[in-house]
Amino acid sequence: MSVLCTDVEVEILDKTNTSIGVDLGLKTFATLSNGEIYNHPKAMNKSLKKLAKLQKQLSRKQIGSSNRNKTRVKVARLHEKIANQRNDFSHKLSTNMVRDFDVIAIENLQVKNMVKNKRLARDITDASWSEFTRQMEYKADWYGKSIVKVDTFYPSSQLCSACGYQNKEMKDLKIRRWTCPICNAIHDRDINASINILNKGLSQTA
Repeated sequence: MSVLCTDVEVEILDKTNTSIGVDLGLKTFATLSNGEIYNHPKAMNKSLKKLAKLQKQLSRKQIGSSNRNKTRVKVARLHEKIANQRNDFSHKLSTNMVRDFDVIAIENLQVKNMVKNKRLARDITDASWSEFTRQMEYKADWYGKSIVKVDTFYPSSQLCSACGYQNKEMKDLKIRRWTCPICNAIHDRDINASINILNKGLSQTA
C-alpha cells in the first residue's frame, strides 16, 4: 500500500486585533479573560464505571482464551473512544481560540509535576491540558497567531487584576470569590486569574 502526500498551503487567518487570557483548571476546563467559560468534557470520568467493569471482567478471564481476547478488545476500544472524545474537544476549542484571537496568553503548566499529586492525578490526566496547549501552538503557527506562555509560578489567582494587590489567602483553592481590601473590586477566582494571565502575557510581548 502506498500513500501520496502533497503539500497543502495553509491560509493565514484574518487578524481580529483581539487578545485573550486563558486560565486552565479542574473546576472548569478553561476560563477566558472575557468571562467565557468552557466546562470539562470529563471523558474518562463519564466512562469510568464501564471501564472498571470491563477491566474486572478481563482480570477474571483465563489467559489465552478467546473470551479474554474479546474483553481485551472491548477495553482497548473504550480507551480509544475516551481518547477520541478528548481530542475532539481539544481540536474544536483550540481551533476556535486561534480563529477568534490574535494573541493567546496561557500558563506554562508543569503537568508532569502536577500529576504527582495522587488525589488529582486522574482528573489532571483527563483534562489533557498539554495536548490542548500543543494543538493551540501549532495552529497559531499555521495561521499567523501568537501563543504567549506565562510562568507557572506567576501568582495569577492571588493578584487583584484591578490594582495589583496580592491576596495570599487565595492559595486556598476552595475560595472561589473574593473582594480586594484595597480597591473593593469583587473577583471571580478564575476570571480574575485569566485577566492577570492576559496582562502578564501582553507585558512579555511589549
